[in-house]
Amino acid sequence: MAKETIATDRAPQAIGPYSQGVWAGDFFYMSGQIPLDSASGSLKGDSIAEQTEQVMENIAGVLSAAGLDFSNVVKSTIYLVDLADFAVVNEIYGKRFPSAPPARSTVEVKGLPRQSLVEIEMVAWRG
Repeated sequence: MAKETIATDRAPQAIGPYSQGVWAGDFFYMSGQIPLDSASGSLKGDSIAEQTEQVMENIAGVLSAAGLDFSNVVKSTIYLVDLADFAVVNEIYGKRFPSAPPARSTVEVKGLPRQSLVEIEMVAWRG
């Protein structure tokens, strides 16, 4: 099985030695997205709501570059600096999954790159 990397300008460029996403067979593994503006590379939004919206836009861009959308997502992991932000993140996240949402984990972490408040990674399936 060959793997194929995906890169798009509809999401921030990788800020380290990793790919925005990788195909492995019929599964697409997306690197965690933080609320960086794809044009400027700077953190976008001060509130958890603004940052989560940006993260979801970045994810949409990477999924689209892979020929997928949110309906293909089978697993996600949400990393939050403050678990008290869960309800706000959950509401924004849930709008992308009106039916048959993927499996998900949410974890509180001590810190995230660029002092972002949220990071989300996803696994999708093209089956």
